[in-house]
Amino acid sequence: MILEDEQATAALGAKIAAALQPGDVIKLSGPLGVGKTALVRAVLERLGHEGEVPSPSFAIVQPYEDLNPPVWHVDLFRIEDSSELAELGLEAADEGVLMVEWPERAGASAWPQALELTLEFAEDGARRLTAAVPASWQSRWSPA
Repeated sequence: MILEDEQATAALGAKIAAALQPGDVIKLSGPLGVGKTALVRAVLERLGHEGEVPSPSFAIVQPYEDLNPPVWHVDLFRIEDSSELAELGLEAADEGVLMVEWPERAGASAWPQALELTLEFAEDGARRLTAAVPASWQSRWSPA
């Protein structure tokens, strides 16, 4: 799927937000600046968040517990070893949604039932999105 511009990213974020269920994990992969945080912002906005959505690069975990479902935006860019995940308290997110940027830092076995979205740079400022859709998302995933 090609996301032509920020409006297309926002539309995808709205569709994802409408399909979220407690316990969902969404892995967001791709290079710096490709739009992972922009997609998270679109999801949070659709869920009713008002205000800034900072990249959690330094905080690592940014909770949005007032949303329905609650969302924990996680950026693992600064994680050097998957053993550091235990210190993040992510088990609190079991009743909400985890949106994880740089999930590869957690190791290949982390969140095996996650919706895996990969963004890549395409021509003319567009982004190419590919998805690995687990069984739990089969009936809900409809990006078009």
